[in-house]
Amino acid sequence: MAFLIQKKNFSMLYSTVFFMVTIVNEILRLNEDPNVQGLALDLPESLYSSKVLNAVKPEKDVDGVNLGRLIHGDAYNCLVPPTVCAVMELLEDLGGKTVLLVGTSGTVGAALQCMLQREGAVTVSCQWKAPQLQTKLHHADVVVVGSTKPDDVPVSWIKPGTTIISCSHDLLSEKHNHGQPANHAAENAVGSLAVAMRMQNMVKTTEQWIQSQQYRKWDLRCLKLQPVSPVPSDIEISRAQSPKAVDVLAKEIGLLTDEIEIYGQTKAKVRLSLLERLKDQPDGKYVLVAGITPTPLGEGKSTVTIGLVQALTAHLDINSFACLRQPSQGPTFGFNLHLTGDIHAITAANNLLAAAIDARILHENTQSDKALYNRLVPVVNGVRGFSAIQLARLRRLGINKSDPGTLTEEEVSKFARLDIDPSTITWQRVVDTNDRFLRKITVGQANTEKGFIRQAQFDIAVASEIMAILALTTSLQDMKERLGKMVVANDKKGEPVTAEDLGVTGALAVLMKDAIKPTLMQTLEGTPVFVHAGPFANIAHGNSSVLADKIALKLVGETGFVVTEAGFGADIGMEKFFNIKCRASGLVPSVVVLVATVRALKMHGGGPNVTAGAPLKKEYTEENLQLVADGCCNLQKQIQIAQLFGVPVVVALNVFKTDSVAEVDLVCKIAKQSGAFDAVPCNHWSAGGRGAVKLAQAVEKAARQKNSFKYLYSLELPIVEKIRIIAQKVYGAEDIELSLAAQTQIDRYTRQGFGNLPICMAKTHLSLSHQPERKGVPTGFILPISDVRASIGAGFIYPLVGTMSTMPGLPTRPCFYDIDLDPITEQVKGLF
Repeated sequence: MAFLIQKKNFSMLYSTVFFMVTIVNEILRLNEDPNVQGLALDLPESLYSSKVLNAVKPEKDVDGVNLGRLIHGDAYNCLVPPTVCAVMELLEDLGGKTVLLVGTSGTVGAALQCMLQREGAVTVSCQWKAPQLQTKLHHADVVVVGSTKPDDVPVSWIKPGTTIISCSHDLLSEKHNHGQPANHAAENAVGSLAVAMRMQNMVKTTEQWIQSQQYRKWDLRCLKLQPVSPVPSDIEISRAQSPKAVDVLAKEIGLLTDEIEIYGQTKAKVRLSLLERLKDQPDGKYVLVAGITPTPLGEGKSTVTIGLVQALTAHLDINSFACLRQPSQGPTFGFNLHLTGDIHAITAANNLLAAAIDARILHENTQSDKALYNRLVPVVNGVRGFSAIQLARLRRLGINKSDPGTLTEEEVSKFARLDIDPSTITWQRVVDTNDRFLRKITVGQANTEKGFIRQAQFDIAVASEIMAILALTTSLQDMKERLGKMVVANDKKGEPVTAEDLGVTGALAVLMKDAIKPTLMQTLEGTPVFVHAGPFANIAHGNSSVLADKIALKLVGETGFVVTEAGFGADIGMEKFFNIKCRASGLVPSVVVLVATVRALKMHGGGPNVTAGAPLKKEYTEENLQLVADGCCNLQKQIQIAQLFGVPVVVALNVFKTDSVAEVDLVCKIAKQSGAFDAVPCNHWSAGGRGAVKLAQAVEKAARQKNSFKYLYSLELPIVEKIRIIAQKVYGAEDIELSLAAQTQIDRYTRQGFGNLPICMAKTHLSLSHQPERKGVPTGFILPISDVRASIGAGFIYPLVGTMSTMPGLPTRPCFYDIDLDPITEQVKGLF
């Protein structure tokens, strides 16, 4: 769609400057309107200033006012002003002829000179008042007039046979041959032809826009790494690299300018409109990075994820995207700080809902039905009406009325009262700081709260169900629906009370409207990364967002790779990725990369306990093939778990300098014997993407294998059976044992219609069993289910295996002792 900007019959009370500012502002507004593909200007001569012309975006320039490419000789890839096109169309055989441009200036004058010179003409420019005008007119073969001829310039100055063309901005002048017999073909109106040429430009602009909407091959400039030994700290490595500007990165990977919202120099939000633009583009390959059962020694799933995409893109020239969770500020203070504010948005939305719950209970406890109804549905400017969300509540209650004055007393009471049972409230306030003293609090102690006092708690912000929703949602509409479905309590009849019942859904969606957009960043080697969402991996599913994955899969192209990471070990993060995230997204994974280290396998094989900060014992720094072999049972079990879902497995062995060649070879041999497609030692932590090239090659080959992906259980099974399948097939338990509280909750959720949701087990990540100290592959245990809770908006039931802390505490020496700010450079110190 092209848009015509005109100025006609404006009041003379306003100055030209005012009109110019107004027009520039309108052009800038239309530049950013995704529904406008081209801008055509039709203004008086006095308003064609450089300020107006330069305001038009090159990609929306219908009139060819951006002359950069034309001046540099690229006439085929730019638009030429329509009037200039008309003039050139009417002139023939210009080689060696002298063309005089009189009174032409600005865009038209410059474009004419370029085009005439391209055709071999000799161009001369002057104004009507030039002292040598008569001589120049007499020697010219062609005269192109850009403004009205003054009366004191006689026609006799022009030699007979000269071709004269007038091309003023009004597009109404005609071509004629002075002193020659009438030539009707030569008298065609320049104006009419210019209008046709403008239409041609509009067609070309539309074609260019259509082309821009198609998938574009990446033109990525990767950054060079200079690995050093010994390897410096993460922050030193990061600051030694100069990242690309994020708008440059966005353009390199095929994002349009109106699809990103830039935050500083190196971060940008990506708009969801991209999914509509590339809806017909085939997805790339989908790779999940998981790990063996975690130990304090760490396995390095995140470093494998980054190393793998750097190897694929920077070293094998294969498009790839990493999709990572955003870490909480609490436990890792100094890592992400605020990033783009997503966690703050979640905190604001979560706490608005918490405030709405307590306020509603207070108001219902202190007002009559009539008073409550009158305040919920007030008279505004003499008119009383329900809001849209209130009308939706009426429909759910079976009250098909829209006039507030027609409700019966019973209907008024039914509508106005939620009758929340305070003892059933499950919605907690959150803050993104480790604050152990908020684990149990009392609210409502002020006199103004009329004695409504109850015990409550704070969770860490990323434990909010809204974070889980952010990670699983597929669109703004889907997010809004999920937010409305969140169950915050039961009423006194045992029925669920939702955010939609409280009337807060729309407000929550507004607070989350920017957080839903994935954040684009880059690796050290300049390859793209999405950092988006960071749900807990125990009470939630522990994976980055579905939307980031979906967008990345479109951007990489059919032969590209998207690599994402699951929290904790494969038994937890991978199982939830398949059974929860893949159900929500509809995406099918191509490969699982299972990460292990020799040191961690030694611990699973019976190695001594490790204390954070203490030197490692010799078992972990010296060759011990027996410990490694014994510990590989955990690796074998995790491979078997991945095979339950029918996805090929590649083992990535993170190599440390203390690992012997024999130990590395042993792990790779056992992994392949246990069913892994391949097992590859990796050195990306010290060498960057180059150290993961063999892993990337193995992943590429594995992605070509036949994929028979399947879910572990059917959603139609009873809640208890789904829990039992996970416990027995994934963890290796003999059976499960439900507490009375757990059974009661299961019965309630089933009765309330939530029985067909997937299961999200909340269990220790330090063991396949419920006992963290049991390493390797425990057997013969009964998995105790102490309680069962639900995140209805996110869409899963989460059984609790033991107790789960949702608010970490600060240690004796928190990271903040090392965090500081240089007031001169504004550089943060003490990050790790």
